[in-house]
Amino acid sequence: MKTIKNLNKEQRGSSIVIMALGLALAISLIGLVIDGGHLYMTQSHLQKTANASALSGAQELMNSDEAVNEVVDEVLNAHGERESFLDTVIENEQSLKVDLEKPVPVFFSSLFGVETVTLRADAKVEISTIGEAAGAVPFGIDESTILHYGETYDLKVDAGDSEAGNFGILALEGPGAKTYEETLKFGYEETLKVGDVVNTQTGNIAGPTENGVNYRMDACPEGNIYDRDCERIMTVLVYKPVGDSSNFKQVEITGFAYFYLQERMGKNDDSVRGTFIKRVGAGTAGRNSADRGAYTGRLTQ
Repeated sequence: MKTIKNLNKEQRGSSIVIMALGLALAISLIGLVIDGGHLYMTQSHLQKTANASALSGAQELMNSDEAVNEVVDEVLNAHGERESFLDTVIENEQSLKVDLEKPVPVFFSSLFGVETVTLRADAKVEISTIGEAAGAVPFGIDESTILHYGETYDLKVDAGDSEAGNFGILALEGPGAKTYEETLKFGYEETLKVGDVVNTQTGNIAGPTENGVNYRMDACPEGNIYDRDCERIMTVLVYKPVGDSSNFKQVEITGFAYFYLQERMGKNDDSVRGTFIKRVGAGTAGRNSADRGAYTGRLTQ
């Protein structure tokens, strides 16, 4: 027959076993929470890196596949995820998909035979025509103009051309030569979108045009059409006349285009020389925007 003393010893022994089991369970749960949090943070960082590399790489879709992959590699390296690179898929200059994969070591889960967990992240960016953008210069082309990218264009800016022909001088921030010159130098700060109506510019603008163009040329003397931050690449508006097409005072924006300045202007020049280029830049996509080579990228997955 068990004595009270023996019963107490057995109860204490059972309590110790139960406490030990409870402590082990609690440690295991804490370990799983720590591992789960670590995996969640790693997955989040991996996805953000995939998004950033796809968005940045897509800006080079109009350049070359090599340029796209170079930018993707730069972004991955900057985020410490170069070793996670799995693949890029480029489709007809229209989309870029970046796939990443990363084996992540776990801590407490190793007690259950799980040493690593493989995480994956992918991001796809598709490009479409810009329908809304800031930073446009007060130049515009009629939507009927068929552009031949890479060819040289002389955009006339002498008297009369602001109200007729394929090329228009626009008063984005209001009338006046000084205002026009400042807008040409620095771009229009406000956002413009397809459907907006703006006035044409009148008066003597040859001098202000020369000043604005040469300012941009001097700000990026060694630039080329592939530079991401070169003032020689300007956002210009695509428009259709409002009212009498032979003598209009306003235009309606129907799209955007990019124009690369090729050379400085002289005192006697009456045109701006450059070429229209295809480019993926900043802006918001627009379904009804005229396609004149100005695109923006957006994440689709």
